[in-house]
Amino acid sequence: MIEIKNISKSFDDIKAVDNVSVEIKEDSVFGLIGTNGAGKSTVLRMTTGVLKPDLGTITIDGEPVYDNNKAKNKFFFIADEPYFFANANARDMAAFYSRLYKDFDKAMFADFLKRFGLEERRKINTYSKGMKKQLALLLGICSNTKYLLCDETFDGLDPVMRQGIKSIFASEMDKRGLTPIIASHNLRELEDICDHVGLLHKGGVLLSKDLEDLKCGIQKVQCVFSDEESRKQTEQKLDIATSENRGSLYTYTVRGSREDIMSVFESASTVFFEVLPLSLEEIFISETEVAGYDIKKLILG
Repeated sequence: MIEIKNISKSFDDIKAVDNVSVEIKEDSVFGLIGTNGAGKSTVLRMTTGVLKPDLGTITIDGEPVYDNNKAKNKFFFIADEPYFFANANARDMAAFYSRLYKDFDKAMFADFLKRFGLEERRKINTYSKGMKKQLALLLGICSNTKYLLCDETFDGLDPVMRQGIKSIFASEMDKRGLTPIIASHNLRELEDICDHVGLLHKGGVLLSKDLEDLKCGIQKVQCVFSDEESRKQTEQKLDIATSENRGSLYTYTVRGSREDIMSVFESASTVFFEVLPLSLEEIFISETEVAGYDIKKLILG
């Protein structure tokens, strides 16, 4: 487990990270969400020991990470702009990382290069942005570390490649317990892969929760009421986070268990109703609006 406790970091008079605390559990996918400038990259760089926090502590499986090779051997970090040696090719980078990580799987790496159509002897500086991101991800996966930290890693990948990488993550999690930590400014990018999501805003943690807990505690309901009085009575029985209507169709985001909300609507006078799954975007909108923030402006633009 990675434990981040009360870390802060400033650059001159700019407070990049302010008292952030997060726990990242093993065998899960952790998504770190935030706008540009929210502090995601700084948090990742402190987590990997590239930067030292001004305040607070970071441990990986109980080991302090800064200036500690034992802890650093447990993760592979992919920056938003991956670094490769000048004039190197994919084969050169594999040789380099195989010296750093004793469990680097050269055979698997060669197989992945073929599957993704990356030429191992082609100079990396001739790769496109997306190809460089693919190569960095494959190097990270084949290093066989326990944790894989990715900063805007899916940015620049086409939808097919994104799904391909996500399927590899899932396979490696099942096979060897890989724990990916993915920082992104895009909620939709992480919706189908994350187990836990932390939302950063202006250097602080606005929200950090398991998605399953979020989904169990909030529901989306669409319905048409038989009459206006039934609508008013039903709404009084609900903890409504958001509400909108188009003509006679009402759509609610409601706090509570699915069973409790179903019970309310089953006893109401409706023409029809249905309880629908929420998207990650809808969940965060409802959660952050309670805290006084407009997630649509923070994350979705």
